[in-house]
Order: sequence, then C-alpha cells, then structure tokens
Amino acid sequence: MKEIKAIVDAYLKMNFETHSAALATVVRVEGSSYRRAGARMLVSDSGEWIGGISGGCLEGDALKRARLAMAQGKSTIVTYDTTDDDPYQIGVGLGCNGIIDVLLTPIDSNDSNNPVAILLDILDKRVPTVVVTVTASDIPEQLPLGAVYKFDNGRFAVDFPVNEIHDEVTKAVEGALFSEKSSSYHFTLDSGAEVGLFVEVILPATHILIYGGNYDIYPMVQLSKEVGWKVSVVCNPLKVHKRLFDWADHVIAKEDAETVEIDAYTVAVLMAHDYETDFRNMRNLVATPIKYIGMLGPKKRTDKMFTKMEEEGSPISPEDLARIATPVGLDIGASTPEEIAISIIAEIRAMFAGRSGQRLRLRDKPIYES
Repeated sequence: MKEIKAIVDAYLKMNFETHSAALATVVRVEGSSYRRAGARMLVSDSGEWIGGISGGCLEGDALKRARLAMAQGKSTIVTYDTTDDDPYQIGVGLGCNGIIDVLLTPIDSNDSNNPVAILLDILDKRVPTVVVTVTASDIPEQLPLGAVYKFDNGRFAVDFPVNEIHDEVTKAVEGALFSEKSSSYHFTLDSGAEVGLFVEVILPATHILIYGGNYDIYPMVQLSKEVGWKVSVVCNPLKVHKRLFDWADHVIAKEDAETVEIDAYTVAVLMAHDYETDFRNMRNLVATPIKYIGMLGPKKRTDKMFTKMEEEGSPISPEDLARIATPVGLDIGASTPEEIAISIIAEIRAMFAGRSGQRLRLRDKPIYES
C-alpha cells in the first residue's frame, strides 16, 4: 500500500496540462522475480518514476517503453524473459530468473476510471478491493488493453462490458477475495476471441495501535510507517514529543482508546511499561475482534494478567490465547528499541502471511506462493 500511496501522491501533484505519464504494472510472473504481480511504477515524460517493477534490472527499459506508450497514446504489454542464458537479455545476471509481463498504460487524467484514479479511490478503504485489468484482448472495441474495472461491495463499479463472460469473471473475483490472492485468467468467447484479465486483490494497509508514550514507541512508529502501515498511538498526548504528531497518523488520548475502530487488518502492541495500564488495555482489547495483541515484557507478567482476569470471571479462552503474542516479537536477539521494533513488525507480517517467521534457507517451498 505504501507504493500505491506514493504513486497516487505523485499523480495528484502532476500537471497534466504540460506533462504526461504512464503506469507500468506487473500483471504476470512465471518463475522467479524480485517483485510479484501487482508491482507498479508511475513514469513521467520527464523520465522520473515512482515505485518499481523489479530489483532494478527492468526499470530502465520499462522507462523507455513507457515513454513510447505515452507518445503513441495506447497501452502495450512487454514480456521480459530472463530464464535463458542470453547475456544480452535484460535481467540476466542481476538475480532474475523468470518471465514477467508488464502492462504499460498511458494515463488520461480526464478519465475517472484511469488506473491511478481507481487506486486513489480505494486508498483509504478498510476492506479488500479487487481491480480487474485487461491484459489481452481480441475484442478491443469492448475490452481495450489496459482497461480497469473495480469490483467493490459485491459488484463492478462500472458494469463489466462483456456479458458472455460476466459470471465467470465475477466468480474469479469472488474467489480472489476469498483467498486474498491475485491471479491471471484467460477466457475464450463463443466466437473464439481470447480475453486476458489480471484479477488483483488490494488489501488495506495494516493498522497498528501502539499503546504507550515512552521513548521506545518512537522507532516502533517510524518503522511501521516506513513499511507503509497506518499508525495510531494511544497515550497521554501531553507527555509525548511533538514529533509524534507528525510521524503517526493519529495520536489518541488514553480516555478515548475505546473509540478506535478495529477491523480485520488492525493489530495492537501494548508498550506502556505500567502493569495497571497494560492490564486495562489487554482486558479491553480481548473483548474486541482484533486478531493480534502483542504484549511487551516477560511472559510471567502477562500470565499474572490472565490469572487476574480469570479471578474477575473473564478467563482467557484458547482462541484468545492464540491471538496474544507474549512476549511480543520474533526471537532475533533484539535488545535495542529499534531491534525490538523490527522483531515485532516482522512477527505481525508473518502472522498476516500465515508464515512461521523461520529463516528462508529452511523453507522447502518457493518464497512467493502462487
């Protein structure tokens, strides 16, 4: 989501009366690639770009081709095949070993359904959204290459124009929403015409609630923002450094903590260093549907809280225990506030990805699962 926000910000600042732009989007990856389908790069006619589609091996060539697409005023697909040993092939020797399809789409700022305008529309949504992009089409008069259709609230925002495959596309979208995974599809019409679609699931940014106001929250806030998360800090606003109000998205007074909206992409980390404050926050959070509660400090401290809650008649259930990380973070030997923040952020990311957090060298499956 951080990359999308940067692209949208650049788009909003661009003067389209004097400049033009194109969006480069990875729409298919076969084999190994540094970036996956959905990676984007906004290119201006001045040669500047925001975002990225690889580890640096494809951007230069994509920039040239994007400027050509702007000049011609039409979308195009470029395929980079770095699986062979051709030393002249772009990407060979730079860590790439896959086939990558990149869609280059000139941006029409007057079109409210241009691909960046659609990203702008979903930027702050707190539910998954699906964007369907045309990646191949034998019927350009109905489905032009590069056309984008947003699926939200159970339907397409603009009616999908090919009735013959409408139900199949809707089924693919619903499947993508269920799995939260993006995929490429090909459909064959009765006439024999072929249509290729990239069905992309765009998830909300992780929203982290940080409870506390001591010095160790600052690297936690900064690193969370660096990875593109939404950050809210629950504290005494009168006792924190004024820089916090610039770094965090929201600074919330302790007495207003229960007004925070919690959704499926919200997590919490308790860092107050005060037993009674952490206990109160733990008790309140357990009563919500939040899927992750991290507790800073030794396990015996949290066990004491569990015992107290049981004595009060609100015992911790096995389901509750599964969503409480105590002590919080991955075991990386962290000791400084910055290292502790890294271990916590890594654990939260692993939780959302359904990963163990083990070393990649021990993984017996591809890094990116299809």
